[in-house]
Amino acid sequence: MSRESYVSKGLPGSPGSPLLFLFHGTGGDESQLLSLGRELVPGATIVSPRGDVSEHGAARFFRRTGEGVYDMDDLARATAKMAGFVRAHVEASKPSLVLGLGYSNGANILASLVFAAPDLFDATVLMHPLIPFEPRVQGSLAGRRILVTAGRRDPICPPVMTTRLEAYLRADGADVTVEWHEGGHEVRPNEIEAARRFLAGASLNQGDGA
Repeated sequence: MSRESYVSKGLPGSPGSPLLFLFHGTGGDESQLLSLGRELVPGATIVSPRGDVSEHGAARFFRRTGEGVYDMDDLARATAKMAGFVRAHVEASKPSLVLGLGYSNGANILASLVFAAPDLFDATVLMHPLIPFEPRVQGSLAGRRILVTAGRRDPICPPVMTTRLEAYLRADGADVTVEWHEGGHEVRPNEIEAARRFLAGASLNQGDGA
């Protein structure tokens, strides 16, 4: 798989900087999270792919057959394709750290990548993920840093599903932090601040050789 397998946008970073991948939500595109990514990790090299599936004109990373009902075969296809895309960029830039951030459908493909290839990312931010299946981790998440953000009144990602995902991740050894707000599916300032602290902490820990 190559760096050209998805339409994407990128922002250059400092030499030897972290590499941050951004994954947009349904109906977003490769520009949706760029400014947020630059704000969160100012010196990072940023890569933001566009989902290659269209749902009534809205870009997504994999197909679904209904709200919260995933086409699992297409999710497997998309996960394998995205893993190749990420690895190609990592091999080309040889970053100090590999970070991922996804929102909604982007958080779902990022979570699927974490399950399928735990070695891909050093730290990931999953904003409002919905994982309506029992993950099968290919390896171990021991020591992997994961931030999950969620709304207690989210009609798309019910809190019980967030709690279940947290339990799955912890059971496999991941270092999980969960940040809640009292709203729905929207991203709120406390999530952004939590992501900033989390990603800064991941960079500091890497610098300490952790």
